[in-house]
Amino acid sequence: MDNKTVITIARSYGSGGRTLGKKLAGELGIPCYDREILRMASDESGISEALFGEADETMRFMPLFRNAKDAHTGEVFPPDSDNFTSSENLFRYQAKVIKRLAETESCIIIGRCADYVLKDYDQAVRLFFYASEENCIRRVVDQQGVNERDAKDHIAKIDKYRANYYKFFTGHNWYDAHNYDFCIDTSSMSYEKLIRVVRAYLTERE
Repeated sequence: MDNKTVITIARSYGSGGRTLGKKLAGELGIPCYDREILRMASDESGISEALFGEADETMRFMPLFRNAKDAHTGEVFPPDSDNFTSSENLFRYQAKVIKRLAETESCIIIGRCADYVLKDYDQAVRLFFYASEENCIRRVVDQQGVNERDAKDHIAKIDKYRANYYKFFTGHNWYDAHNYDFCIDTSSMSYEKLIRVVRAYLTERE
């Protein structure tokens, strides 16, 4: 993969995708970026990291008829612009960080529409992790100590938000397998086996 291993991970809630990404990064000896992207975008822009987090929350209530699918390709707005702290500009700063990471180091990037931001980067491997509803519910119940009904509702809410966020900034369906290089059902495999599967896939791509 052009001497670099750049992996993006999109994941359904409760699939274990974040944990898997961090474990995989440990196995490969490369950094894993998740919400760290917000801190780095804050450093890049001078905009408060808290504002990036607040923008994420605001996106939960964004009207679906709005769309900013080309936000990742545009230049960031300067500080004197009325759009400097808009959700589109905050995303542009995140996309700028993601692209710089992909160009300069091996890494794993979780979420943030990174698969789409890096869709033209040949060295990027775009993964999507999902699991059966039953498996996701069980994992959320075990990890958060909630009942099954609350776990099911929370999973549905988070996945809807992720799909809407993806649609808003990419114009594409988050669930569409065409967005990714490799989609893996995590339901029936341990983290150790999943890591072996991913590493075998990476080897085949070399």
